[in-house]
Order: sequence, then structure tokens, then C-alpha cells
Amino acid sequence: MTTNVDIATIIDQQKFGSFHLTVVSVSFLLMLVDGYDNISIAYIAPLLIREWGVDKSALGPLFGAGLLGGLFGPPLFGYLGDRFGRKFAIILGAGFFGLFTLAQVWANSLGSMMALRFIAGIGIGGVLPITIALNTEFAPRRIRASMTMLSFVGVALGGALGGLVSSLFMGTYGWQVIFWTGGIAPFLVGILALCVFPESLKFLSLKPARRAELIRVLARLAPGTSVPEGAEFVLGDETNRAQFAFKDLLEGRLAWITPLFWIANVISLMVFFFVNQWTPVLLASSGFPVERAALSTTLFMLGGFAGVLAIMRPVDKFGLVPVPILFAISIPAVGLIGVAGLPEFTILAMVCLAGFCLIALQFGIIATESQVYPTYIRSWGVGSCFAFGRVGSVIGPLVGGAMLAHDMPMQNIFCVASALLVIGLIATIELTPLYRLRIQEMLQGEVPASTRTVDGSAIIKEQRT
Repeated sequence: MTTNVDIATIIDQQKFGSFHLTVVSVSFLLMLVDGYDNISIAYIAPLLIREWGVDKSALGPLFGAGLLGGLFGPPLFGYLGDRFGRKFAIILGAGFFGLFTLAQVWANSLGSMMALRFIAGIGIGGVLPITIALNTEFAPRRIRASMTMLSFVGVALGGALGGLVSSLFMGTYGWQVIFWTGGIAPFLVGILALCVFPESLKFLSLKPARRAELIRVLARLAPGTSVPEGAEFVLGDETNRAQFAFKDLLEGRLAWITPLFWIANVISLMVFFFVNQWTPVLLASSGFPVERAALSTTLFMLGGFAGVLAIMRPVDKFGLVPVPILFAISIPAVGLIGVAGLPEFTILAMVCLAGFCLIALQFGIIATESQVYPTYIRSWGVGSCFAFGRVGSVIGPLVGGAMLAHDMPMQNIFCVASALLVIGLIATIELTPLYRLRIQEMLQGEVPASTRTVDGSAIIKEQRT
């Protein structure tokens, strides 16, 4: 007789407790410093124009450098996460981008800043999908989207925190203070993660050599669970393999789902980073006081924070449905930011609404895409979506710089960004029913009968060999 221990069922039957709070809290802090470092360049851009004497159109490559590095981070750290563990990849990534963010304190030219932004961006972009994968693998299915977004909302607050630090300290200590804080903080959070972060149970179930570690983490998650000697660990809710290949991302229904997620990520991040990083510069050049132009980025990120909180439960309940709705609302919101003659309050309100939609829909995409991939390719699957999104994030600021170089009016620039969101709307409308069918398949078609009891809810099941 052999005994199967169904990891997936154990996870799904847990109530949200101190273990989950630890995972979400440390993930939140990781996302906080990640978001801070990712957005930090937008806050210091007006000072660099004045201190280094660069033209504002030259900021496009600087904005894009870190985002271009982020293109390589998700597949690289996704591979490390699937090969060596989520915890290992997260801690390595935090130390990596902390080091190269700190090095930007000593940058003395546009070229050196671009190079350091690019290298730091590899780690900044790489930590995000692995953290999402780890949260997904510990979250009970009924609160999976909420738990993922609670941790990931730190990105929005991290971006807003940069505005607070810049307004309080940059006048006294210079723009370097942004990188002192942004460089040291990831090391501190990485040390915390090393001490308290658990490794994914689902990942450990694929690694027989790490059985003892699996049992220790299982005891933290579900105290009192008894694991019989010689028991085999299985994942009753998904395909369980130790090896993966890129073609697995396009297998079966994923052949349509994965490319549509790629398109949604490209468009959402293209417009997100364009609006986020160019709005302060464009508003300042149109006559806004520099302080209030910088406030626009804070309002954008705070609007996103509110948006994420607003859609957490709807995503848990309705899946991808809120995402195309947010795409639809963001189209007029982004377009109105650049309309000449609007009152300052109205423009800032549109910036806040754009943040509400663009950040919330991006979080909705992330929370749902992490659920369609089985454990053995989850980091790689989510990482590939982030990588395609990073293509958009690089293109957005560069296109903005190119349009400025050709003296395109601000109103036309925001109209172009608004028009791009229509593509994202179409992609997510097509994706929504496919996503629902995929989740139904994972709930019904991929649960091996050998791991079920009569009512389908068994955790441990004896079988004859």
C-alpha cells in the first residue's frame, strides 16, 4: 500500500491565518521596494534636466533603460524559480536590484545612469513574477486573487512612496536620496525573507531530495497534519511534472490564452509607463508648477492602490470580467489628461482615475494569469507574460520621447495612448470566456481520481500498488 498526500487540497482547505499573513506581508514589502525603485526615475527626471542640462526628449531612453532590463528579468528569474525554488530566486533578485540601485547614487552622466538602470531593471522585473507565483501556490483557491493582489498592491504604494520621499528630502539631500533609500531597503527585506519566507509546497513536492523541508513547511501551514512514513506528495488540482519546456505554455487551450495574456500585458504596461513617467514632465512643460506636476505621479499611484482594493473580491468571484471593464473606463480617462484648457483639478482627477484603472487592470491580469499555469511552469508562464509586458513598458516611454522630439501636441500624445487601450480591451474581451473554461478544466479535468475520496475532498488517500 502507498499513501498519497494531496498538497493542493491541504492548501485549499486552510483558513487565512498567521502563515498566510507572513507570506502576504513579506511579499508586500518586496513589492513596495520593487515599485519604489521601478518608478523612482520619474521623480528625479525634472532635476536631472536642470542639473545635467539634458533635453526632456532624451529622457525617453533613460526611462526605458530600466524597463528594458526588466524584459530579461522575468524569464531569467522565472527559470531560476522553477529550477532552484521561488524563495531562492526572490532573495537573489532583491539583493541584485538593491545593489545596482544603490550604485546609481554615484551616476554622473546620462550614459552611466542608463547602464545602471538597465542592470537594476533585470532584478526589479525578475522578482515580481516569482513573488506572484509563490503567493498563488500558498493561497486557497477561494481567496487566491485577493491574496495575490494584497501582496502586489505594494508596487502601487512603493511608487507613491517615492513621491513622498522626494518631496520631503530631495530638496535637502539631492536626487541621490532616492537611490540611497531604494538601494538599502531591498537588502533589509531580503534578509527578512531569508529568515521567515517559506518555500512553495507545490514546488517542493516536485523535489524528492527536499522532502524534509516540505514536511517542515507543511507543519507551519497546517499544524497537526500527519504525514505517514513513505507517503508520496501529489498535486491533485493540476498536472504534476518535474520537467518543463516552452511549448507547454502553448499547450491545449493555453495556445490562445497565453498569447492573449501577452497582448494584454504589452498594451497595459505600454500605456501605464507612458502615463506614469511622462505625465509629470509634460504637465510641467505645459505650465504646471513642478511640485504639482510631481504630485500627479503620486495621485496616479494612489488611484491605483484604491483600484486594486476595489477589484480584489470581484476578481475572486468573477475571474477576468473586471479587467475589460477597467480597460473601457481607462480609454477616456487617459485621453482627457492631455486636453488643453481643462482646469488643473480636472486634469489631476483624470490622472488619478487613469491610475485607478491602469494599475487595477494590470493587477487583475497578474492575479488571473498566475492561475492558468500548473506549478511546474507557473514561474516561467507568469514570467513570460511579464517579459512581453516589459516590451510594452520599454516602448511606451520611448514612443513618448519620439513624439516630443517631433513637437507633437500633448493632447495628441495622450490620444495615441488612449487609442492603444482599445487593443487591450479587445484582447481581454476575447480572453474572458477562454479563461473561465481553462479554470473549469483545471478544477474538473486535471484532478486524478486516484487522489479523491468519494466526495472528492481527500487530503490523504491510501492506494494499492
